[in-house]
Amino acid sequence: MTTSVPLNPSLSSPSPASSYYAPTVFPKVSSFRHSRAKPVSLISTSSDSLLCSRPKFCGRSRKRFKERSFVRACKMTITELREDEEENPPPFFESEANARPRRIALFVEPSPFAYVSGYKNRFQNFIKYLREMGDEVMVVTTHEGVPQEFHGAKLIGSHSFPCPWYQKVPLSLALSPRIISAVAQFKPDIIHASSPGIMVFGALAIAKLLCVPIVMSYHTHVPVYIPRYTFSWLVQPMWWVIKFLHRAADLTLVPSTAIAKDLEAASVTAANKIRLWNKGVDSESFHPRYRCHEMRLRLSNGEPDRPLIVHVGRLGVEKSLDFLK
Repeated sequence: MTTSVPLNPSLSSPSPASSYYAPTVFPKVSSFRHSRAKPVSLISTSSDSLLCSRPKFCGRSRKRFKERSFVRACKMTITELREDEEENPPPFFESEANARPRRIALFVEPSPFAYVSGYKNRFQNFIKYLREMGDEVMVVTTHEGVPQEFHGAKLIGSHSFPCPWYQKVPLSLALSPRIISAVAQFKPDIIHASSPGIMVFGALAIAKLLCVPIVMSYHTHVPVYIPRYTFSWLVQPMWWVIKFLHRAADLTLVPSTAIAKDLEAASVTAANKIRLWNKGVDSESFHPRYRCHEMRLRLSNGEPDRPLIVHVGRLGVEKSLDFLK
């Protein structure tokens, strides 16, 4: 049920930018995976190169742009969603000995350095372990709360504005000449953008401009949230936006199989371009040595042997805490 496998950015099957996470052993990590899911690496058997079609404005003289791109990251696992291994065998793994450090440009919105959430923890750990494994990382995010550096990663803050329906969440297009120039000089092997949002449009434009594979990780199921926060008629336009973005991406990462099924049902992108990016558990911070009988007595009203459910998170309507209770 529990495995000690981090993730090595290698994500989908035969799609162009499918080389993003190959599993490697990392003893401090516990990733809880669906029993039928299979870890995958997106390296083809015929070549270790990643093919990225040049957009029309890049010139027609070159039909293909070869770019190796897969990132190694830990404390998370990317798994294949297919259940039939015989009919749909997962791609071959790349040997960790052959993997070299990569250059990854992360476009993250809102800022993982100011916005308090599990999303913040995920990307901070992601950056930290990429750097520990020797990868070069550039982070483009909203300007608020951006430190000068983070575990050696280069950080760029983009001017932002508040979300109309959620004032505490800053948004930014991140498409200024300053950012385009910085990313071009960084020469990334792959671009990873959080979705949905505004910044993902800028990341997509830069990826196509530079002919770099782009992976989008889908974190907020906005079509489900919209009816609870604003007008229901906005649901369908939001699906159109999500389809436009993720059909243009080389790979889509999702946090759960439920969301993956929703995206497949809505025909957001091809099923073989969707991969599960499991959330890891830091087994150093969450260790049995921290167990406290006195605290359990307090939380369970003096009945420590009864099941105890604890929610730590934002009290948002979409969390459905009333249903959980």
